[in-house]
Amino acid sequence: MRKLTYYAVFEPAEGGYGVYWPDLPGCASFGKTFEQAEAMATEALGLHICSMEQDGDALPEATAPPFEEMPEGGIVVPTTIFPDIVKNTLDNRSVRTNITLPAWLKDWAGAQGINLSQALQTTLRQMHDVK
Repeated sequence: MRKLTYYAVFEPAEGGYGVYWPDLPGCASFGKTFEQAEAMATEALGLHICSMEQDGDALPEATAPPFEEMPEGGIVVPTTIFPDIVKNTLDNRSVRTNITLPAWLKDWAGAQGINLSQALQTTLRQMHDVK
């Protein structure tokens, strides 16, 4: 299983800790406590890497500390993610979607006790497997 580690800078800020990765411009997070900032940082890094991969962007090599520019009181912490787990989680999350059905068909399905979400998922999975 693929594992990536990037070094995050935790910067004390008013109300908590800001987090950023010198190697990943645009990737940042925040937490009210150090522990919350650490958890939020892991989530932010996973989503950022997943987004980069979906866009076909090359992932930068992780730069080891010390970094040239460090904020006063900044703490460097390695942040490790498993990109394949993040992608799998995102791909399999449930999302709401709006569909249009004739009223009589919706009423009939309700009378039969049919879960429309489950019926649609089953049908689409069968159609996907036929390809």
